[in-house]
Amino acid sequence: MYQIRQTNLKPLFLLAFITLQALLCKGQAGSVGSTEITEWQYGKNGAVSLTYDDASRNQFTRALPVMERLKLPATFFVITGPIKGSKYQGKFVGRPVQEIIKESATVPTNDQNFLERCSAAGYLGYMGTIAYHTKAGGLYDSGRKDKAFKLMDSLFIKVRNGDFKPGYEPCPEYKQAIGSTWDDFRRDAAEGYEIASHSITHATMPGMDEANISYELEKSKEEILNQMGARYTFSCEVPYGYENDRVMQIAYKIYPALRNRMPEPWLKEIDRASRQTPGTTDKDYIQWQRGATTKTPLPLMKSWVDTAAAKNNTWLVLVFHGVDSLGYEALNHTLLDEYFQYIKGNEDKLWVATFGDVTRYMREREHAKVNGAEKNGKITVTLAHTLDSKMYDLPLTLKTYVPSVWKKIRIQQGENSKQATIAKDEKGNYVLYQADVNATTIIITKS
Repeated sequence: MYQIRQTNLKPLFLLAFITLQALLCKGQAGSVGSTEITEWQYGKNGAVSLTYDDASRNQFTRALPVMERLKLPATFFVITGPIKGSKYQGKFVGRPVQEIIKESATVPTNDQNFLERCSAAGYLGYMGTIAYHTKAGGLYDSGRKDKAFKLMDSLFIKVRNGDFKPGYEPCPEYKQAIGSTWDDFRRDAAEGYEIASHSITHATMPGMDEANISYELEKSKEEILNQMGARYTFSCEVPYGYENDRVMQIAYKIYPALRNRMPEPWLKEIDRASRQTPGTTDKDYIQWQRGATTKTPLPLMKSWVDTAAAKNNTWLVLVFHGVDSLGYEALNHTLLDEYFQYIKGNEDKLWVATFGDVTRYMREREHAKVNGAEKNGKITVTLAHTLDSKMYDLPLTLKTYVPSVWKKIRIQQGENSKQATIAKDEKGNYVLYQADVNATTIIITKS
């Protein structure tokens, strides 16, 4: 470090010298050619993702037209089993259920057999048994194991007594999704909507063993791969929003992005059940999930948008289910229309994008290296990341500082060339632009 003897320096020179020292220590942020990746796409203050669970019909007949009119993207987590043309349907993976039924007469439900019995509960050959699977899985996840065991025992007693009608009956969410086709979803995807997995049958996975969890998630992914292509196998929501550690560890191996939980060291998560709001954090990003119900006031819903717009690190993930009396906590489409118009009105501050695209952007930014330098009146910028470029191919927004005397600027990357608009902040003049990652060098010149 430089040694300064104030007695030998004039005050003005001393101030200039100290300023130089500060610039050396801080890397001269804002110097010509210096480049950074903006926190969010297009340099926005925050991000918003509209997400829907279950794929009930009214989501597509009532809510989707509103979003299409406003040109707002969204993610639909779909139950793949009820979609017309699906190959994979729900089933129990394991030994014959008659063996399990017979065994239940002499062996009570316990820690050793609960997951097998709960996994099989919907496939015992009778109507109405899936409700026991759903409730018992929730009890087990919440730590109320004794109640979950007793519920399973009561189910198998009723099965052995012949109290149910023969047949198979899926859960309500499955039945409400009947009517959509893969052609419908391919058309929606072509308009920019993300189709993602919500399992085959909307199973309660904390109450299931690994083989049956894997079947529900892997075959749902395979169905989407065959019908939609690899890009739509990126995101998943494990049904009911469970964050069960055991289930998450299985799901992480199948899908790159889970709305339930994303264990990134640079991301703070606030789930739907939390009353916490985004605040101070040492993380680069905050994912703030909010789920509007029929009792949620519209002003509160709008305040979520205001909060995300006012900060610079918050990703608001909105979770919707039913629409117009069909589905869980169904919201009226006219309310959604007003709400979506409010979101649209904040697009100058908020990047509205699918769950998958926001995830891609954050991960690419966290794993990318950008370098910019000026020489002989030309700025060159390189941008690269270490992720799989087939899955992580979203352009990033770069901010490059340019000479103050430049009035018109051209940016070129490969064959793409365009005129750029100059903006200014406290550090100097700069340009914002979209750049492909792991592609050719970016050239910025005075035009």
